Amino acid sequence: MTHHAAFKAGNVAVITGGASGIGLAAAKKFASLGMKVVIADLGGERLDAAFTAIAALSTLGEEGVCAVPTDVSIVDDLRALEAAALAAFGSVEILMNNAGIQPGSSILGATSDWRRLMDVNLWGIIEGSRLFAPGMIKAGKPALIINTGSKQGITTPPGDPAYNVSKAGVKAFTEALQHELRNIDGCKVSAHLLIPGFVFTSLTANGRTEKPVAAWTPDETVDFMMASLNAGDFYILCPDNDVSRALDERRIAWAAGDIIENRPPLSRWHPDFGDAFKASIADL
Repeated sequence: MTHHAAFKAGNVAVITGGASGIGLAAAKKFASLGMKVVIADLGGERLDAAFTAIAALSTLGEEGVCAVPTDVSIVDDLRALEAAALAAFGSVEILMNNAGIQPGSSILGATSDWRRLMDVNLWGIIEGSRLFAPGMIKAGKPALIINTGSKQGITTPPGDPAYNVSKAGVKAFTEALQHELRNIDGCKVSAHLLIPGFVFTSLTANGRTEKPVAAWTPDETVDFMMASLNAGDFYILCPDNDVSRALDERRIAWAAGDIIENRPPLSRWHPDFGDAFKASIADL
């Protein structure tokens, strides 16, 4: 497989939420390509274990991996992460803003819970992008900023409004970021929105120890991401073992249709429109 120019041996990738799930799978993949990897996550045994696992796959061993305890909701931690990456390896060619939480939420839930989720899921990505982008642009090398969104930020299903709002914000921000980057003369940095399907991670396990048949593994998700980046895709809309690309497209189109057709919001789940939605996907 021919990789995007940023995935070059010796180049540097910084991954937040890099100690588990999609972030860890990405770190392992990048290390296996001969890249130097910086993983950022909350400090502790999980971060230490991730460092060891990535180093075992790296052609450079422990010298090619750096683990930085980081709370992405704290701007000073993100500044320290950038400084640590540059001190260790001198540059950053890939920034993967992947850290996220999903503790559950309700419209009238505690304000502190909403703010914590927004600080991690949305502000962590906004501040991370804004801090790293200037140096990546100035370096003049092919580079990528990959922000992890969610289908819930596009179709906004009922049940977890704070998470949906955070991921809708990530989508809007990353679109604006890519528009900005492509209009900077000589800029070789591009932004991309990773939109995972059902992926079996600690975030989605909900007490399960075995992967559900419907879910993809983090490795499958990263392989799909790599192929999409190689193709130049901005929207990396991942399927899974239960939901096809065609079904995702119908769901997204239906959500947009609520505005166009002046239907009630979230009409997929409205008693007067639910059957119409089911009829619209009956041929899939």
